[in-house]
Amino acid sequence: MKRRRFACAILALILICSLAITGCGQAKAVEEITVTYVTSPLNVPSIVEKNHSIFAETMKEVGVKAVNYSEITSGADQTQALASGDIQFLYAVGATSVILSAANDADIKVISMYSRSPEAFCLFSNDSSITSPEDLRGKTIAGPQGTILHELLVAYLASGNMTLADVNFMNTTIPDGMAAMLGGSVDCALLAGAAAYNTQASGAHLVTNGLGYVDATICCATTQAFYDEHKDIVDSFLKAQQNVLDFMAANEETALQESAEFLDLDITAVQDMYKYYDFDMTIHDSDIEAMKSTMQFMLDNDMIEKAVDIDAMVIR
Repeated sequence: MKRRRFACAILALILICSLAITGCGQAKAVEEITVTYVTSPLNVPSIVEKNHSIFAETMKEVGVKAVNYSEITSGADQTQALASGDIQFLYAVGATSVILSAANDADIKVISMYSRSPEAFCLFSNDSSITSPEDLRGKTIAGPQGTILHELLVAYLASGNMTLADVNFMNTTIPDGMAAMLGGSVDCALLAGAAAYNTQASGAHLVTNGLGYVDATICCATTQAFYDEHKDIVDSFLKAQQNVLDFMAANEETALQESAEFLDLDITAVQDMYKYYDFDMTIHDSDIEAMKSTMQFMLDNDMIEKAVDIDAMVIR
């Protein structure tokens, strides 16, 4: 009798432990996710995706019942929201923001590319005699610090054996920089997207764009923790991202018209700017190298204190 009771007790204990282990091993079901919704400078995929609920429709397959959108545009705020769990996917975040987050030991992983658009990032001046890095010596240049545009300026100066110490760089927003240049209070402005297009259309002098200087790498990201616990949802997100690109390829006129209406731009302007964007979501070796170059730029300009293992930061 004692042996039977002992055996039953052992079996009961094994069953309890088994259930506990099983329960611990199962990730909590996710029925609702939040993604960032960044539409500028010309994020056609984001506009198209939301207009046609492509994420929501695709991710139903893995039990996601609702897709919410967060209109956080600041890269730093995006990565902070990802780290806190308020957002599950960053759908269009600059490589500089991702690298800064990783350098601060945050859990962040690049899972796909969003875009590359070096020609959409430009340096303008009202002075048409500025045609080389040397011509910028002593000039006042306005633009957003710690961004692709900042990186463009540093790279362009370096091509003439110059540094930021050779110019007067003012940290401003794109709209403020554009207004300052057009108003004559600064010599040059770093502009992107519609601001760059409109400035050039108004007759301003294009000193250079990013071609040959920066890759203007924009990524999609999540956390390693979310990837490990919900790989099916991550895979579904990537499938949905491809579905967006497939829709754009099959319905380009519709995609551009919707973007023009949303951004309040002339359709001709959108068509002209669209050719500067590469929305291929595949992470290529060249993208890895571009992010490594961006990391070095950030190290050299004291934006981060330590190097980041870019290869380990990317899941592909």
